[in-house]
Amino acid sequence: MTALFSSRGPESGDIFDQIASALRQAGYIVLNNVFPVTQLQTMLLDIKAMDSADFHQAGVGRERDHRVNRFVRRDRIFWLPQGHGPAVAYLDWMEQLRLRLNRELFLGLFDYECHYAHYPKGAFYKKHYDSFRGDSNRRLTTILYLNPVWNHDDGGELVIYSDSDDIIEQLLPTLGTLVIFLSEEFPHEVLVSNRSRYSLTGWFRLNGSSSVNLDPPA
Repeated sequence: MTALFSSRGPESGDIFDQIASALRQAGYIVLNNVFPVTQLQTMLLDIKAMDSADFHQAGVGRERDHRVNRFVRRDRIFWLPQGHGPAVAYLDWMEQLRLRLNRELFLGLFDYECHYAHYPKGAFYKKHYDSFRGDSNRRLTTILYLNPVWNHDDGGELVIYSDSDDIIEQLLPTLGTLVIFLSEEFPHEVLVSNRSRYSLTGWFRLNGSSSVNLDPPA
């Protein structure tokens, strides 16, 4: 799916309608100033206050296929438990978005999972899809950046590609930038970061339960 336009949401109007419209037409959207600065700062302070032991080396693949591959990615992550205090307002907003997108786009979004991500100096994540067609239940990716000051020399840009390998967006991970895209449609990468880089990354998932497997597991 090749984006029809560079989708950047305006600062006014019904934000959920803007997101739904952009996903329908382009498959992705980049937004700024969606959340109050105080809310963003609270989450940034939370992630910085955590002990390094709270984070673990991110891997690739899920469940039995999960493995750490430092040639592919070098970020460290902390999965947010349900009701995590500093992120409660953000998680509530994502639930409202889930309900609206299901109503307007019939996406069948079942739940939302997310983690803090810390890219130490020198970390990166090579070009990848968040979900392969028919192979995963991740439907929609969200990335919220938590870095108050960021320059081009700091690296760590998010690069989003079309399915024909053209660069659609190359974004600095600046405080309050929110990126939402269809997980199966857009390969993307994180360029080498030249200093610590923080974000909150999540996925809206489909219900993968069957008569023999529960999703999520009981």
